[in-house]
Amino acid sequence: MRVDGGQIAALIAAGAFLMLVLVLAVPILRLRHTVDATTRMINDVNERTTPLLGDVNTTVKNVNTALEQVQTSLDGVNLQLAKVDTMTTHAQNVTANVANLATVVSAAAANPLVKVAAFGYGVRRAASARRHAETEREVRDTIKQQRRAAKRGNR
Repeated sequence: MRVDGGQIAALIAAGAFLMLVLVLAVPILRLRHTVDATTRMINDVNERTTPLLGDVNTTVKNVNTALEQVQTSLDGVNLQLAKVDTMTTHAQNVTANVANLATVVSAAAANPLVKVAAFGYGVRRAASARRHAETEREVRDTIKQQRRAAKRGNR
């Protein structure tokens, strides 16, 4: 049997391919173990997260229920605030009316009081002026009498 150069080359190529397969087999086997471990870890995470997601879903439902209750309460508070605003407006109107009434009553009462006070002042001044005038007249009369008496005494 004769082996020619092409067969030897094919034999060398086959040997090299075998070496390549053997060299790559070790990392491929290790990669298989890594993939298996990763698969187990993913399955474990999946098993643990499923109940957790259920709990999160329940919590979200409870939060939504609480938010609906808060919204209902806020609607009630807003309704009450609207009523308080109405009452405040009415109280403001009543206060303005009372202030206007107080102004009218004050003006009505103050005008006659001012007139009475002015009249009283005028009466006091007139009485004082009259007393002063009487005193002045008496002094003049006394002075005139003294002058007359002095003139009579000189004669």
